[in-house]
Amino acid sequence: MISLVEEEKKETGILVGLDKGEKNFEEAFEELEELAISAGGLIIDRIVQRLSSPTAPFYIGKGKAKEIAEICKEKKVSFVLFNDDLSPIQCRNLSSLFGCKVLDRTQLILDIFAQRAKTREGKLQIELAQLLYLLPRLTRLWTHLSRQTGGIGTRGPGETQLEVDRRRIQEKIHRLKKELEEVKKTRYIQRSSRQKSPWPTACLVGYTNAGKSTLFNLLTNSKVLVENKLFATLDPTIRLFEFSGGQKIFLSDTVGFIQKLPFHLVESFKATLEEVKEADLLIHLVDISHPLSENQIEEVNKVLEQLGALDKPTILVWNKIDLVKSNGLIKRRIQEYPGSVPISAATGVGCEKLLLKIEQWLKTKRRYLSLKVPVDRMDMVAKFHRVGFGVETDYQPEGILVNGWIPLSFVSSFEPFNVLSNGHEGHENGNVRRIQ
Repeated sequence: MISLVEEEKKETGILVGLDKGEKNFEEAFEELEELAISAGGLIIDRIVQRLSSPTAPFYIGKGKAKEIAEICKEKKVSFVLFNDDLSPIQCRNLSSLFGCKVLDRTQLILDIFAQRAKTREGKLQIELAQLLYLLPRLTRLWTHLSRQTGGIGTRGPGETQLEVDRRRIQEKIHRLKKELEEVKKTRYIQRSSRQKSPWPTACLVGYTNAGKSTLFNLLTNSKVLVENKLFATLDPTIRLFEFSGGQKIFLSDTVGFIQKLPFHLVESFKATLEEVKEADLLIHLVDISHPLSENQIEEVNKVLEQLGALDKPTILVWNKIDLVKSNGLIKRRIQEYPGSVPISAATGVGCEKLLLKIEQWLKTKRRYLSLKVPVDRMDMVAKFHRVGFGVETDYQPEGILVNGWIPLSFVSSFEPFNVLSNGHEGHENGNVRRIQ
């Protein structure tokens, strides 16, 4: 993919948007500029045209396209960036008319991901997404070589080259998918080992740049990259977090979501996004200081629904309260979203309340047991200590009394020694969207 970053200076570009009457057009267009800046570009002009639908040859109207071509020539811009995806023929026509690079939203996001990917898994996923994007755009790429008489025995070199390129890309896509399957198997093994652990997994999700990595670093004392730009984090990181009371939870930091997240990315990042799908709890971070924070919640929920994770137990967290001047906004958001927690991951304010909320949820995944274990079954006492928390032990001649909270999945193995007829059972409500 084409990078917007040159060695010495930033490339200058123009943003172009087609306003078709969509309610989130302005937000998406503003976000496009943020993406361009995040990629290293310098935006010198923004052009919007109102049309009910795109035109086949240029996406925008022909007159508007010629107007932009004049601006490109006058200001010597390096690229023109469109807010939506372009067809191969639209991209070719516009490039020829403008005399510079023409990029669409998907191509830009793929470029940013390519810049940020650090691990082998991340690089494989990005390369696959790029090739899936490129494959249908090979058509007409070699038309300048195919102007020869057709017929048997006279096939033009352009057509031959096109077929060779398509075959090579398809072979590479197949190879990358096989490599990612191996990555998926490795993740499955790692996830299986975590699932055998008595501790559940909580996954940080949210719009890009909502502060997930900042919170992750604060809670786990990690050093995940934190930058004030979109898609600073691509590769998931998992750490075990221990509460003061002895409870533990696996905490996972994930890639942020965005409007119009390219289909190729969702497909390519399935191995990574499965961390979200398999999590026991979602911690949904929202930038309360963003003027369109509620729209961002909707966009995140769309991706969660696509992943089949929308109905998971979720704690909604209003982050960046240190950037909000009015306490009235914070109070209003809490009233509108009961059970939500206001915090500042940058300063740590409110994080104790968040941890308490997570601990309360953890109790719903456990049951309080009181056991009387024979002295010849010390293995069960050791297991109780290993998987439980808040454990109290009293060694008596007739047996060992053990009390504590146990994960629901382990209850049956301790039931023969349980002396409580009705334990303090945890509860679970599968229909609860947010934790109150």
